[in-house]
Amino acid sequence: MSQIIAVTAGKGGTGKSTTSANVATGLATLGKKTLLVELDFGLRCLDIMLGIKDKVKHDIGEYLEGKIDILTATTKVDRVDNLSLVCATRNPFIDINPEKIMGVCEEMREHFDYIIIDTAGVGSSVFSVIKAADLILMVTTPDSVCVRDGQMLSDFLYVKNCVNQRLVINKVSPNFVQEDTVYDLDEVMDTVGIPLAGVVPEDVNIKVCGSKGQALPPNCGGYKAYSAIAKRIDGQEVPLTIKID
Repeated sequence: MSQIIAVTAGKGGTGKSTTSANVATGLATLGKKTLLVELDFGLRCLDIMLGIKDKVKHDIGEYLEGKIDILTATTKVDRVDNLSLVCATRNPFIDINPEKIMGVCEEMREHFDYIIIDTAGVGSSVFSVIKAADLILMVTTPDSVCVRDGQMLSDFLYVKNCVNQRLVINKVSPNFVQEDTVYDLDEVMDTVGIPLAGVVPEDVNIKVCGSKGQALPPNCGGYKAYSAIAKRIDGQEVPLTIKID
């Protein structure tokens, strides 16, 4: 049985889509057939991040309108084996029909080991998708605003019985403690209140490679962090790539 993973965040700017793209790449690199489904309607970016912006011919909007089947809306990512993308529609006014989105996931379970959903916002339709996921990755950064918003969203999801949540702390500067944004990463985890999936350093390669549609260099901190998160999701015992004390 394949696993459905919803990637979400309490606010914008935390690196949710970047996390979705790189964790999906990490799972695909492990030999797992991985599908990335983008729900940020009207503001899609994953085709650029994954280097296939000129290759995408169809998107999920056409599927939701009944014009094509979901396999036709799926585009293979060239730079890594086992990874495919269902791109968000350019039309911001198409409703995210949760039943149809979950229908995509159920149909694609036959073809993929992991289905990663890059969510958008926390509206009722998106929440229905998050609630149906097997695992929720909550992305935050170590600043007070993002941490509090992550805590509020996590608490709301727990109330709705979405208990299988894991935390990704993103954009961690080597000097973040001295910057006095939070005391330490332990405080981030304690405040949000969910187990840690991984810590991603502030790495210029993540921004540059994402904007150019290139793969991260295997020797950079970002690659190592996302690879470690992917391995943990896949059940491997992997230590944190950044010390949290």
